[in-house]
Amino acid sequence: MNLATGVIPARHSSQRFPGKPLALIHGKPMIQRVYEQAKKATLCEQIIIATDDEKIFHAAQAFGADVWMTSSQHNSGTERVAEIAEKIQCPIIINIQGDEPLLQGQMIDDLIIALQDENIAVATLATKIKDFTLIDDKNIVKVVTDKNDFALYFSRSPLPFQPTDYFLQHIGIYGYQRDFLLKFGQLPESRLEKTEKLEQLRILENGYKIKVVETPFKTLSVDSPQDILKVEDILKTVSN
Repeated sequence: MNLATGVIPARHSSQRFPGKPLALIHGKPMIQRVYEQAKKATLCEQIIIATDDEKIFHAAQAFGADVWMTSSQHNSGTERVAEIAEKIQCPIIINIQGDEPLLQGQMIDDLIIALQDENIAVATLATKIKDFTLIDDKNIVKVVTDKNDFALYFSRSPLPFQPTDYFLQHIGIYGYQRDFLLKFGQLPESRLEKTEKLEQLRILENGYKIKVVETPFKTLSVDSPQDILKVEDILKTVSN
């Protein structure tokens, strides 16, 4: 079994939510909650927080995380993760989004299991959603797959048109074969990536495949301060 290294890219600047990684959720910085949840994965030999911000760096050090400073010139979290991948030799790298405080360790392990097949260069997660009122939400990324569970397309728009049973919500956690991640870091931004503001489309536009692993777990990506309140309400329900 090939183990993995998990990397959580974190930046302080954000147009919609500046300082998001350090936003408190029931008294803990969000980046700490993500880190602690990621540490529950059994198939990761280490979890690294990668940042270009000194505030995040010192906050991560304070709660005992393994945190590395990275370049401030990256255009995406994946490019930041690729910088870490250049410095380590682990064969599988997991890109763990820093705004997923409801992450479960099993979600990471499922990606690592999928990537034991070295013919799969990239794997990501999706979950079935039956509440069709959510399909128009641009913050919920939708994905459609082929019969072998490889992604056909990702979009912020409704996808597919008028589903009758469910749609697949993409969960932005990615697993990579290290060699492919280093190659991805060299690819220029693509047209659809810029249009949808979804960096995974760079992979599809360049002719590579993304394996989609279905998970029963639901998450809530924090995109705004209002989402913090939603996460806190969910955590209250779970703890009660």
